[in-house]
Amino acid sequence: MAIKNIVVIGGGPAGLEASAQLHYMGYNVFLIEKNDKLGGHLGKWDRLFPQGIQSEELLNPLIKNTAGVKTFVNTEVVNINKLEKQYNIILSNGITILARAVLFATGFDLFPASKKEEYGYGIYDKVITNADLEIFFRTKSDSRIVNPLKIGFVHCVGSRDEKTGNRQCSKVCCATAVKQACEIKEVFPNAEVICFYMDLRMFGRKYEDLYLTAQKKYGVRFIRGRVSEVGENINHQLIVKAEDTLSSKPLKVTLDLLVLMCGMNNSSEGIKTASLIGLKADEDGFFETLNPMQGSIFSHKKGVFYAGAATGPKTLPETINEGRAAAICINNYIKEEINE
Repeated sequence: MAIKNIVVIGGGPAGLEASAQLHYMGYNVFLIEKNDKLGGHLGKWDRLFPQGIQSEELLNPLIKNTAGVKTFVNTEVVNINKLEKQYNIILSNGITILARAVLFATGFDLFPASKKEEYGYGIYDKVITNADLEIFFRTKSDSRIVNPLKIGFVHCVGSRDEKTGNRQCSKVCCATAVKQACEIKEVFPNAEVICFYMDLRMFGRKYEDLYLTAQKKYGVRFIRGRVSEVGENINHQLIVKAEDTLSSKPLKVTLDLLVLMCGMNNSSEGIKTASLIGLKADEDGFFETLNPMQGSIFSHKKGVFYAGAATGPKTLPETINEGRAAAICINNYIKEEINE
């Protein structure tokens, strides 16, 4: 029966958790993922802050719990039509589903680092992103990373930045930078590591401990100041200009590797899919919610819900908890509809 059908769009942590919970509640859950595997960005990550557990320790149980969920990978939603009390959803594989509720768990896109031209991503070989570095940690292979002796991290790339239109904090970049700084010192113990930050937002439990560990155990230097310009010398080393705002002095350092901590944008594919039923993004690019003060799960459309980073930057625990909460809200909504 269509009343038991629920479509979840997005197979990252929020979509996986919501799908599992809805399946446990007895619904026919259809999980739609545009990529060839489940997991979203979590599937590309190596270790997770603050404890440094392997990403598989979190991801594998999330996927295992969706046993029984009808899962389609390499599949996109090509059309959504609102009927009287349900949605007609057409998939790229030719399947049509009548669903009583739809959950958008479409996640985020990494901010495109090439938009910050002054940092040289895509211009200089030794400038990489936080996502590139995680792939290196997983594979131990990247032609750009060859025994670097001096490594820099730039915080807030595409976050808290009026010029890019992203005024919001991406919430996880500071902790990710500190985690990666520690991790790269484990791989290259003789390297000097510098973090250039605006101000450190280490707000969660154990986050401050991670920061202290980076300083005391690994000797990571933290310089408060924005990087203004990145160039390259004849030896293909990076020349980084910045200002130490605590001492009000300009700095120029030579680095072998520069890592850009790119923030979160709303998923462009998620925006495209949501536009099929008239869902809109707010001025910051993330989806508008019905009542932000009471939670970001409810959309302006009856029977359509959100979970995860589609409505703003979130940590993994927040994302998973929101997937669980969305399942409860969907269950309550359908029960109320039946009783009307």
